[in-house]
Amino acid sequence: MKKLLVFLLFAATIPAANWLIGNVGSFCVPNGPCLIPVGFGLMAPSGVLMIGLALVLRDWLHELAGWKWSVVAVFVGAGMSLLFSPPSIAIASAVAFLFAEMADLAVYAKLRERSKPVAVMASQIVGAALDSALFVWIAFGSMEFSAGTTMAKIYAGAAVALILWARQRRIKA
Repeated sequence: MKKLLVFLLFAATIPAANWLIGNVGSFCVPNGPCLIPVGFGLMAPSGVLMIGLALVLRDWLHELAGWKWSVVAVFVGAGMSLLFSPPSIAIASAVAFLFAEMADLAVYAKLRERSKPVAVMASQIVGAALDSALFVWIAFGSMEFSAGTTMAKIYAGAAVALILWARQRRIKA
């Protein structure tokens, strides 16, 4: 039951992120994304609010059910995106997310036995950079927001890695 819930939550983050991009932000670019500030003078499409959570849920699903469930969840989420966002955003999201998830999963799977906090952080950096670059390029034909998007996604990874590290230290103590 738990893995099904995490599967559904992970899949749902994809259409939620795509909906946010077109509807929520401190500024919406005409015929472009709605943006939020992410620090250091950078802006990012508001969907990053969900993608940080998505990458964390993906790692959790991987732990509960294996990487194949994560891949299926990406396809389910991409299909659901077509109901909540323009096809150009849904397709860009699906392509970027799939490539980023495969890279993220490869890094996470390789490092998770050594240290989950390190695995989460390293995989988050790889996945965030690839997803950000591919998504903004495919969706908007520009790399303008990829730095801000990457930064926002790394924040989420750092927060989760810190929580996992603190939890491991508490368990060992």
